[in-house]
Amino acid sequence: MTDFAIQYGEHVTRARRDGRPVVALESTIISHGLPHPDNVRVAHEIESTVRDNGAVPATIGMIGGKLVVGLSAEQIEHLAQPGETAKLSVRDLAVAAATGADGATTVAATSAVAAAAGIGVFATGGLGGVHRQASSTFDESADLTTLARTPIAVVCAGVKSILDVGATLERLETLGVAVAGYRTRRFPGFFITDGGHDLDWALDSPAQVAAAMKARDEQGVSPGALIVANPLPIDEQLDIGLHDRTLAEGLARLAQEHITGKAVTPFLLAHFHTSTQGQSLAVNVRIILRNAALAAQIAVAAAPAPAPLGFSVPA
Repeated sequence: MTDFAIQYGEHVTRARRDGRPVVALESTIISHGLPHPDNVRVAHEIESTVRDNGAVPATIGMIGGKLVVGLSAEQIEHLAQPGETAKLSVRDLAVAAATGADGATTVAATSAVAAAAGIGVFATGGLGGVHRQASSTFDESADLTTLARTPIAVVCAGVKSILDVGATLERLETLGVAVAGYRTRRFPGFFITDGGHDLDWALDSPAQVAAAMKARDEQGVSPGALIVANPLPIDEQLDIGLHDRTLAEGLARLAQEHITGKAVTPFLLAHFHTSTQGQSLAVNVRIILRNAALAAQIAVAAAPAPAPLGFSVPA
């Protein structure tokens, strides 16, 4: 019989055994989010950033039908190659395993797998959400419904500005997903610091985020995720005028070329990369590295204190 159970990289197995904090990382940024060979370099930089901030990275993906929590360097290189790596959401995981696929996990799939593996913190760039024109296309990311039932903290830079940000926040509210800005009450806009929407809550330190996670677990009321929206500093954002022009041009091309569904995000990110002459790629990398650092700090703050060593004194 084939064993479809989650597999763990050696470094994650050791971390679980030793009770060390672990941060989940997605793999779509490797296979679909960044061009080769930048994707390999950035993947290793993300993992190094997690380690530098005291936690163990667990990049999640599928290799030959095996769902792996904690991809090795060789497995990351494999998924980074241009080719037929599938983009896996939650609904795809079982079918992809049965067919022996290579796959990169989205925010939704990474969150679900991380929670199943007992990992409480996940770092990504930006969430999926409600697409523009969703009132007629019904195009909405599975990230939203998955996060409504997945108890994990997701550190992100908001949702990608190519989406309908206001509608996405409304859906998150309806689904009962908590959203808090990190040291801000404005929702970030991925490439830009301010996405144009207020937030009800702000959390001001990794310890405070960890306390919110602990309260959720101990209350036992809500099974949903906590989104920690971590904005770029203003001096690190993409120029706003360039951002707005590039977005308008990209949306026009989407309509002209009838691009929909899973193809929308990689198309627009590639358009941003080309049209901004690589500036958006540099911003994208800053986003994920900052989020990886904060996620590691949260995981460290949320880790249970080590039990005191017991000893006895001879009478």
